[in-house]
Amino acid sequence: MSMDINVEKQNRLANNIIDIVGIGKTYKIGAVEVHALREVDLKIKKGEFVALMGPSGSGKSTLMNMLGCLDTPSRGKYTLNQIDVSHMTDNELAEIRNKEIGFIFQTFNLLSRNTALDNVALPLVYAGISKSERIAKATNALISVGLGDRIEHKPNELSGGQRQRVAIARALVNNPSIILADEPTGNLDTKTSHEIMELLEEIHRNGNTVVIVTHEEDIARRAHRIVRLRDGLIESDTLQNVA
Repeated sequence: MSMDINVEKQNRLANNIIDIVGIGKTYKIGAVEVHALREVDLKIKKGEFVALMGPSGSGKSTLMNMLGCLDTPSRGKYTLNQIDVSHMTDNELAEIRNKEIGFIFQTFNLLSRNTALDNVALPLVYAGISKSERIAKATNALISVGLGDRIEHKPNELSGGQRQRVAIARALVNNPSIILADEPTGNLDTKTSHEIMELLEEIHRNGNTVVIVTHEEDIARRAHRIVRLRDGLIESDTLQNVA
């Protein structure tokens, strides 16, 4: 009986791509301690589409940095795709980020002198992939986001929406465990924002786990689950009725 219980527990844990238990983050500013996160528990299953929301100072950005392995917690445990990343070194975290996480940023974070192809291929350079394979993978990623005819264009030759599509292709190129999007529509007009969200929804339908950080209610409602933070704690965690 106990063996069956252990197997069931392992299967349940294996289904969680993100498993955060008792995570806290405290910053010291001079003699003052700032508690950005307070004993947060959060589990996200493989294939979920989750929106993180919260006002300024809620801990939303700190939690995003934890999820993206850009920072480590002061206390608690974070397991990402079965790997405990809670107390890794900066070099270990960099390796995990490149392998497990595809980032999409509000400001696109593209190299201005590089072509769309070179920007998308960059994570593959860090992963030690051969040049011919990098070109093939980056080309396919750009085609998948509708930019097969913009491969040789540089960022200043692209619209804001096209630049964000390049950033999404870069996030996908390493086949990461999760796509983490930080205000991905923040610099875009309404029409382009909806196009980018439709693309993220398609990526989710293809089986990817998507976590989006946003302050826009209409964008958050496109996700299947909304997690709201306030004062370093999870205030609510709600499943959405998404058609």
